[in-house]
Amino acid sequence: MSRSIFAALFLTASSVAFSAAAQSWVQVEALPDLRTAEERARAYSSALKDVNGFRLRSGWYALTLGPYSDAEAQSKLRELRGAGIIPRDSYISDNGPYRQRFWPVGAGATNIAPATPVQPAPDTTAPEATPTPVVPAAPVDLDETPREARASEALLSRDQKKELQVAMQWFGFYNSAIDGSFGRGTRGSMAEWQKNNGYDVTGILTTKQRKVLMDKYTSALAALGLGQVNEVKAGIEITMPIGLVEFDKYEYPFVQYREKDGSGIEALLISQPGDENTLFGLYEIMQTLEIVPLEGERSKGRRSFTLTGQGDDIHSYTYARAEGGYVKGFTLVYPPAKAADMARVIEIMQDSMVITEGTLTPDLSDAAAQGVDLLSGLDVRTPALSRSGFYVDGRGHVLTTAEAVASCGRITLDDTYEATVKASGNGLALLEPSTSLVPLNYARFTTSIGRLRAPVAVAGYSYEGALDAPTLTYGTLEDLKGLGGEAELSRLDLDALPGDVGGPVLDMTGSVSGMLVDHDLTGKALPSAVRFSLKASELATFLSENGITAAASEDTAQLDAEDIVVLGTDMTVLVGCWE
Repeated sequence: MSRSIFAALFLTASSVAFSAAAQSWVQVEALPDLRTAEERARAYSSALKDVNGFRLRSGWYALTLGPYSDAEAQSKLRELRGAGIIPRDSYISDNGPYRQRFWPVGAGATNIAPATPVQPAPDTTAPEATPTPVVPAAPVDLDETPREARASEALLSRDQKKELQVAMQWFGFYNSAIDGSFGRGTRGSMAEWQKNNGYDVTGILTTKQRKVLMDKYTSALAALGLGQVNEVKAGIEITMPIGLVEFDKYEYPFVQYREKDGSGIEALLISQPGDENTLFGLYEIMQTLEIVPLEGERSKGRRSFTLTGQGDDIHSYTYARAEGGYVKGFTLVYPPAKAADMARVIEIMQDSMVITEGTLTPDLSDAAAQGVDLLSGLDVRTPALSRSGFYVDGRGHVLTTAEAVASCGRITLDDTYEATVKASGNGLALLEPSTSLVPLNYARFTTSIGRLRAPVAVAGYSYEGALDAPTLTYGTLEDLKGLGGEAELSRLDLDALPGDVGGPVLDMTGSVSGMLVDHDLTGKALPSAVRFSLKASELATFLSENGITAAASEDTAQLDAEDIVVLGTDMTVLVGCWE
């Protein structure tokens, strides 16, 4: 009996002393059964100190951190909850709800809330000497076993798990859905991350490893300076790398951002009124800009498009969509060396872009200042050389001079259609379009030798594409041979320009009597109106040798000037030679 009374008094006194010290606790979880509570307590203890477990009045089991003073508890709650180490719904509690303690194991079934406080007897002993303070050892950074790591991982919320997937995706280890579900793909990504960072490969990130991963991710985002931009004037809200770019100017339809501190990154926000037709017009226009290299994937949907440009010096990505009467989007331009980081930035920009009311409008007063080689202040891509050519059959084959397509990296017809050299020789080149074309008209060649001093006209792009259509230049047939007696040439009196070379020479019946060529007379400076035409018979022979049957003209009646213009315009094409 006396032993029982002694034990009861001891427990009561211990409870009172413990209660006086334990002002506040951080409660992190409440669980319905003791076994689960012990497993969770073990998992928390592998990462945190001061883990306690108590039975509650309700019969459930609480996991807490403490005891702390009120200020310490508030600080600890903010720190651990902000770091994602404890659940977001953790809170501060006093001693009231807690009964018997079951964790740490062996700590004794201490009851935190005694029924009747016992006043301790006054201390009448002499004061002892103040002991030398003991400096605590630095905490040991113990990692977790796979079992402990899995247990601590189970404490994460779904949002925290998604954040881990996003971080692994950022560093190139994960490429599946961001769903907060740790399946085979996520485990494989975790294992690869562990391998690349020198950890044991288990496929389960420990608390320490999760912190390292998220710290690196946060640092990477900070280096890019990602932040939200609310561009009211353009009606766009978007997250973009504002640490790498800075506002430059408005130039319809773009908000232009230049590079910042030598980052090499540039950006455009696209904003204009319009619908799907406007969108697809923009799709074509963007591909003429120097900031959109020719190589790269192009994708056009019903209400949006993407353009990827990959050149030796720059890469770029453009996204735009039609929504609510607006066409809005963005372009990001960056050095190839930064492609990996920018791939993540592009995803963030595209996912975050919100279209709001309002749009940029053109400033017509600036139109006169724009050159043909500029679009809203941006350089437009232009060919290295532009000359004329003309269709020779209904399948879109084009005849031009060999000089027009010599050493071209790329050949275009009317700046739109890709073409290749099917055959060349005798100063001529036969071009074949990469896609099937049906021209409005093609050449019918004259079978007569021509009449001296007869009027002729050359259809050609005199100004090398500055005008949207060819022009006709009129003159006369001066001789049926060249100045050196060349039988394959005719001499013309006609003020043509270099851009006209390769264009068809027409007589007044609309028949093609030859092709304007740039005949080389070394060391001779001739009057500007002296020009030369390669005869129709030479053109027909070249075409026949390369599988094209030249169509003969049967027309003998003279045509009005307007009809000659229509014929020449319909058969003549701008040939672009790109580096």
